[in-house]
Amino acid sequence: MEQQESGQRILDPIERAKLGLKVFNLPYSQAEELIDDYVSGKNYDKDSVDYFKDQVATQVHIREKGAEFLVTGGEILKLVVNSFIKNLPRPDDSGR
Repeated sequence: MEQQESGQRILDPIERAKLGLKVFNLPYSQAEELIDDYVSGKNYDKDSVDYFKDQVATQVHIREKGAEFLVTGGEILKLVVNSFIKNLPRPDDSGR
């Protein structure tokens, strides 16, 4: 797909989807390198490529934060369960 005013190509939705599948689980640096290799020498509009890179960076950031929240949630759950277990009445504490 070409932009009429500049004659440069933009990353169309199909290309973004294909690239998105390739970079989905990659760290941002590797994803950026793969994107740069894909658009290299093909007269793509820099703004459309930068926009796609920004979307990928946002997705990577969300994935990383999601993993952090999962770990934090696990730690909180562990603390709650340990506290609950410590406060359970023991069979030998029958009122003596």
